Amino acid sequence: MSLVPWVNGRDGMYGWIWRHLPGNALVKLLLSLVLVMAVVYVLFQYVFPWAEPLLPFNDVTVDNQ
Repeated sequence: MSLVPWVNGRDGMYGWIWRHLPGNALVKLLLSLVLVMAVVYVLFQYVFPWAEPLLPFNDVTVDNQ
């Protein structure tokens, strides 16, 4: 068992995504950037606004004196 993930054909999730994207390296890079931007957009538009009321950002324990 090796400590580096790419030994013995195990290169992890990102390697799996890279291998399954179509095209050459430039096309894969552009598709990867589009995928990252889409994930960030979905997080900021849908996930974070949904989760914001559930987070304790306004629950302070210090009293005003």
